[in-house]
Amino acid sequence: MRKRRNIEVFSLSFLDCICCGFGAIVLLLVLSKIYEPAVIEKTEEDLKQLIALLQEELFEIQGQTDVIMRDLRTARTETTEKKMTLSKLQKELNSVMGQFELLQTDSPALDVDEGELLAARQQLTEEMMRLNPTFRRAPDDSIGGIPVDSEYIIFIIDTSGSMQAKWDWAEQKLSEVLDVYPTVKGLQIMNDNGRFMFTQYGRTWLPDTPQLRQAIKQTMRQWAPFSDSDPSDGIAYAIQSFWAPDKKISLYVFGDEFQGTSMEAVLRNIDDINREDEDGNRLVRIHAVGFPYNFTGRNIPQSSQRFAGLMRLLCERNGGTFVALTERDH
Repeated sequence: MRKRRNIEVFSLSFLDCICCGFGAIVLLLVLSKIYEPAVIEKTEEDLKQLIALLQEELFEIQGQTDVIMRDLRTARTETTEKKMTLSKLQKELNSVMGQFELLQTDSPALDVDEGELLAARQQLTEEMMRLNPTFRRAPDDSIGGIPVDSEYIIFIIDTSGSMQAKWDWAEQKLSEVLDVYPTVKGLQIMNDNGRFMFTQYGRTWLPDTPQLRQAIKQTMRQWAPFSDSDPSDGIAYAIQSFWAPDKKISLYVFGDEFQGTSMEAVLRNIDDINREDEDGNRLVRIHAVGFPYNFTGRNIPQSSQRFAGLMRLLCERNGGTFVALTERDH
């Protein structure tokens, strides 16, 4: 028998096959990795663009959110303001209704006679006679019968635009009132907001001299501080600032409108400030001269009617006289 030849497992041919196999695998791996960096780079670029796009959208959304929040705050503010305005209008409506009832219930006292100056004359007091015994009041030494028995006088003048339209007339009436008083112990001029004509004197009495009276008349020609056509503030300020138990004071209110909210509130407030004594006398007298709003006699505004009604009652309660002027008095 033939003797078998021993077979070597790890022969050269086998090793060649194995090496070729490994080489093929390595080649496949190398071929598969050739384009990977380019893919990765493109992927990174796409991601960056996506991130930039998302950031841009985020900024846009944030901007829209800011606008919406601002609009929301504005809407809330407007809503609050409208509620406050509505509440104020409701209060004004209630006030007007109260004033209407007052006018309806006391219409005879509020009647303003066009063409006739309202009021009755009064005599000088003994004190005024003692201060100036040579002075005797002539029958026409008054403005529509306004009593002139005071030692100190304060003018409270509406300086609003409607009064400026008839300012020469106001100057004339101021001059007439001053002429009625030949001499007094002190004078003051302020507007209905409490603004003094001579601010350097402030809350002090001006000494009555011919030079001062002339200065008042000259300054009056161009005097026009701001006014809200509400004489109640000036009246209250004048009483609180100048009243003294040893002084006999009269206030003269010049105006054509009342733009305040409540006539009843003004009357109550002045009653509290200008209190009565045991004999029923007030701390100061309050007189008023009402100027017509216009010279047509038609379409008299509500504010002028309210001024006439308020001054009529105010003067009646405080020992004074209300004079209503018309174009026939010019």
